[in-house]
Amino acid sequence: MPRRSKVLSGTLVASALLLTSIGIGTVAANADTPAASAPARAAHSGHTMAVSTAASPEDPDGDGYIPANPPVTGVTPSTKEPPHRYFHEFQANCGVSHTAPDDPIVYAQQPGKSHDHTFMGNTTTDAYSTTASLDAGSTTCLAPGDRSGYWMPTMYDGDRPVLPVGPQTIYYKAGVTDYTSVRPFPKGLRYVVASPMQSAQEFRDHPGFVEGWECGDSFFNVDFPTDCPERQDVQVNIRFQAPSCWDGRNLDTPDHKSHMAYPVVNPGTNNNICPADHPVALPMIEFKMAFPVNGDLSRLRLASGASYSFHYDFFNAWDEATLDAMVGHCIVGGLQCDARGYDQTHPEAGAALNEDYELP
Repeated sequence: MPRRSKVLSGTLVASALLLTSIGIGTVAANADTPAASAPARAAHSGHTMAVSTAASPEDPDGDGYIPANPPVTGVTPSTKEPPHRYFHEFQANCGVSHTAPDDPIVYAQQPGKSHDHTFMGNTTTDAYSTTASLDAGSTTCLAPGDRSGYWMPTMYDGDRPVLPVGPQTIYYKAGVTDYTSVRPFPKGLRYVVASPMQSAQEFRDHPGFVEGWECGDSFFNVDFPTDCPERQDVQVNIRFQAPSCWDGRNLDTPDHKSHMAYPVVNPGTNNNICPADHPVALPMIEFKMAFPVNGDLSRLRLASGASYSFHYDFFNAWDEATLDAMVGHCIVGGLQCDARGYDQTHPEAGAALNEDYELP
């Protein structure tokens, strides 16, 4: 008889119990076990999306478009090649705050309509969240200026939620070759990365796919790994990247994706540039999530369905001056920064934030 997945013990268990006590939502969808023999591009059968019946208060005409004010115009994709720097990034380290069957992007003003999500960053994120409400909220991120909302489908081992413990790594990187052209996110920008409705093959072929699901020495998995060592130091991980090129006009669009695009290869080169219709280079977010579970993963599932239904949402509510400092110092500056904006391999460059992770 297969053993149940082993949740890591000690401090991790205690922290997980604490997270459970601060709010676990209900499971909004049944998960199907992904079949390895299913057609590669078969429709995702574990989840269906309800029709949204309301719009964000920031979308007064209800057409799904939230225009940027002001828009960014007159930008062309940069084809410059700045001095090579291997890194141009910083981390936002944010812990789990709560779970709930809410999604203020897809189901604004409709509490309980979504599958269950695990929320990080802003502690107030719920179905009614707006740019203003997030701006007034608190955060689990190390940098108090990062009041953004980050969320993903809740993972379950059977019916027990498996929540990441401690600050998770959310990278902010340059997705284009000209890292000096990257500018901060506009306040209120929001988008969805990937889809709960995608097939296994669509998940694998997605431009945001980095290493898929991994555990121990098992990498690049579409399904949860079948060979996951039952060791104290092993967790299930996933890395997935977001689009980083913006149309400059909209903070949201009806499908919550069309205002964003992934970089493309500049013809005749190996360089990445933004496409002409999305010319504004923004930071590329990369989720690197660690779930405290190992061993037999046969009962593991997501609230959105199978393993390949993984997706996530981002709602920008950074303090503008703080984000500007981090992007300028770390991404444009070609550094590999922590959540303070400090690169330990370049101490001479200093840090963007002080020891309290705030602007000096």
